[in-house]
Amino acid sequence: MSVESVSAQGFARESLAVLQQVIESARDDVAAAADLVAECVRADGVVHAFGTGHSQALVLELAGRAGGLVPTNRLSIADLVLHGGEDPAVLDDPLLERRAGVAARLYDLAAPNPQDLFVVISNSGVNNVIVEMALHAKEHGHRVLALTSLSHTRAVPAAHPSGRKLADIADVVLDNAAPRGDSLLELPGGGSVCALSTLTGVMLVQMTVAEAAGRLLAAGERPPVYVSANVPGGFEGNLELEKKYAGRIRRTAS
Repeated sequence: MSVESVSAQGFARESLAVLQQVIESARDDVAAAADLVAECVRADGVVHAFGTGHSQALVLELAGRAGGLVPTNRLSIADLVLHGGEDPAVLDDPLLERRAGVAARLYDLAAPNPQDLFVVISNSGVNNVIVEMALHAKEHGHRVLALTSLSHTRAVPAAHPSGRKLADIADVVLDNAAPRGDSLLELPGGGSVCALSTLTGVMLVQMTVAEAAGRLLAAGERPPVYVSANVPGGFEGNLELEKKYAGRIRRTAS
């Protein structure tokens, strides 16, 4: 890649090419993911989304946003403090996401129902808490949808004691097509710049939501969808939709 390619237009060109690849190659996987989401909603389940680091951006893309499905719940390591009574100082530990038992604790705090779906998001797919969450959900009978980079996860060793990675555990895997290390534009002399996984991840999340909504509509059911709280009546209307899932979804200040 030339120096001239490390530019706004270079990133736009390269990232759009990958996005088009994702749109075409993920068709069947998105359909399978949409089946899981639609089945969960139809069964009065909740879609629990979990990720750490920058993967939390995609959790927010799925859970509790305008135009998104109402029965969605954001899981976060911060839940240990917000809902679990832990001292806030626990979040100062940069290695917390690698510690055993954290995901199990987060699962217990969420108190999911059997029909609930877990969406676990991680570009590498190898961090301990990510793999532990997927394993814990599967052990409790939940379906698991993964959003990850297969290129990255295949290029790095497993970190979990089980020797497994997120992609090994999930019922359906959405590949964000991000390169190993995530950054897209190669730099002269080594290294790269401009992460890609959030961009492609948003596309996959919204394609899945659209396809799931389409399945519900085809079955004669109206998808429970959020309206922006910043339009007249939006906030009040959303509160009415949330009543059905009272105590099962969390809507805290972001």
